[in-house]
Amino acid sequence: MLIDGECHCGNIALALNWPGTPRDIAARACTCSFCVQHGGVWVADANAELVVTLRDGALVSKYEFGTRTASFHVCSRCGVVPFVTSDIDHRLYAVVNVNVLVHLDPSSVRRSSATFDDEDLEARLLRRRRNWIGSVHVTVREF
Repeated sequence: MLIDGECHCGNIALALNWPGTPRDIAARACTCSFCVQHGGVWVADANAELVVTLRDGALVSKYEFGTRTASFHVCSRCGVVPFVTSDIDHRLYAVVNVNVLVHLDPSSVRRSSATFDDEDLEARLLRRRRNWIGSVHVTVREF
């Protein structure tokens, strides 16, 4: 099932190809200070595919903190963080902020809290390889 999403101003557009029908999507509300302050509730499926189109790449910044193993893609125009990527062994993995997905029945999303503070670096990267979207394509639209 194809689920579209975008930041508030539309500069960052997402096409999430979700395997099957999203009847029960597990979304994780990370408890780190960045995610709490930005309202990030993350969804991923290792069998999903994500296509991101940046309408103006100059208006997208990346923010990294802590282990510097994840890049939060922030729209500089509207301030929304639609997705996060992690480059692991030259392969890009991602999670999507469920709050930017349009035409998704909110009753299909099962939100829960998640804390990753006690993970060491190896466990963190292993979890991402196993659970995050492993087919990620980011393009900048040419004008």
